[in-house]
Amino acid sequence: MEGNQLFPVFIKLNTIHTLLIGAGPVGLEKLSAILTNSPEASVTVIALDILPELEELARGYEKVKLIQRAFSPADLDDADLVVAATNNDALNQQIRTEADQRNLLVNFADKPELCNFYLGSIVKKGDLKIAISTNGKSPTIAKRLKEVLNDNLPEELNDTLQQMQALRNTLNGNFSAKVKKLNEVTAILVKEKSEDKVKKNFKWLIWTSIVFSFGIVITAFWHKEPEFQAYISQLNPMFYWFLIGGFIFAMIDGAIGMSYGVTSTSFSLAMGVPPASASMGVHLSEILSNGIAGWMHYRFGNVNWKLFRILLIPGIVGAVVGAYLLSSLEHYAHYTKPLVSLYTLILGGVILSKAFKVNRKHKDPKGKIKKISLLGLFGGFIDAVGGGGWGSIVLSSLIAGGRNPRFSLGTVKITRFFIALMSSLTFITMLNGAHWEAVGGLVIGSALASPIAARVSNKISVKTIMVSVGVLVVLVSLRSIVNFILKLV
Repeated sequence: MEGNQLFPVFIKLNTIHTLLIGAGPVGLEKLSAILTNSPEASVTVIALDILPELEELARGYEKVKLIQRAFSPADLDDADLVVAATNNDALNQQIRTEADQRNLLVNFADKPELCNFYLGSIVKKGDLKIAISTNGKSPTIAKRLKEVLNDNLPEELNDTLQQMQALRNTLNGNFSAKVKKLNEVTAILVKEKSEDKVKKNFKWLIWTSIVFSFGIVITAFWHKEPEFQAYISQLNPMFYWFLIGGFIFAMIDGAIGMSYGVTSTSFSLAMGVPPASASMGVHLSEILSNGIAGWMHYRFGNVNWKLFRILLIPGIVGAVVGAYLLSSLEHYAHYTKPLVSLYTLILGGVILSKAFKVNRKHKDPKGKIKKISLLGLFGGFIDAVGGGGWGSIVLSSLIAGGRNPRFSLGTVKITRFFIALMSSLTFITMLNGAHWEAVGGLVIGSALASPIAARVSNKISVKTIMVSVGVLVVLVSLRSIVNFILKLV
């Protein structure tokens, strides 16, 4: 018979004794896979040379025992399951022969012809566990499938399992009655098809809003700033600096989900742009960039629509109030500029602190953040006043509160589009003039980077980028503050 004839099983390794032979890089990989899936597994590792990383891993598990010596057939006497991670063909053959005599199942690294069983790639979402096997033909394909499933199966799936178990425990009656009740509960999944139609129409809302908002923006530019026409024929050199800056800042934002506002605002202040005009430039550029990024995340299925609805209105209200307040103080830009620089300095420090925590795993989060509407209101207000902070405040809080990073990023991006739109219209209404060369550069540069940034968000070293951004923001902010103090002196 052709095809995969393997019979899949899930073994309770905490009830048996596993013997791992070999403690090099492959042995480390095997032990890590065992302990990741079964932390209470009883494992004995035997090898002449033990990798320091394996020793460090074993120290965290009481039931892992390390023995540094050569393999002996007697080692198999107390084993229930054997994993061989050696590159010695003669030793592998000996292990197979001795294991057969004891009726033991053995797995050999990269030796499918010697194996009694294979270790598949594992996808884990709480209590849900999926094992993938290619019948030993291509471990690489199994790993790629694992990555696809890990990226596309939501973390909330484990919540569904817990709720279904709780429901099952409350059901009474025979099997037929239980099935009927479960069908009633899961019927809501069918209704989601109609909701999908609504979501498909969401793209028209985004693109219509983009066209409408830019029509308003261009009209406002044309009437409010007579010099705007002159920029079309002869652009100020500042335009090109902000074009490059907008592209770079949008790429950074796409990679780590934050920092576009704080980097753009810090850069604008350093280039002599007043706080209100700087914030307006940031938000105008974010209309198109976040519209495109939000659309890309929507296409990738990265949007939590319930979270979107909760964040949207409070975020808009906070942004409009903040934009109105900052615009009213535009005549006092000499005094508000150091305050905004102080704010960006603090955000720079926050980014740096997060950079060194980005790889730490929070095993037991206290629970998901509850007051999301207040978070949106506060984030929108601070974002408008300081020219940035929506991502740093809202996205960071959502992830720290235990929400899925990918869905949080997509939702924050698409919500940011509407917040940027409303705060920009407020700035345009309130301000009589602005640095249009800076605004235009940011708008075009960030728009060019947005489709690229959404695709590479998972392919760049987050820590390196966050450290670089944090240092840059801190230095630029300090420069503005020091210049202000020197002028006073």
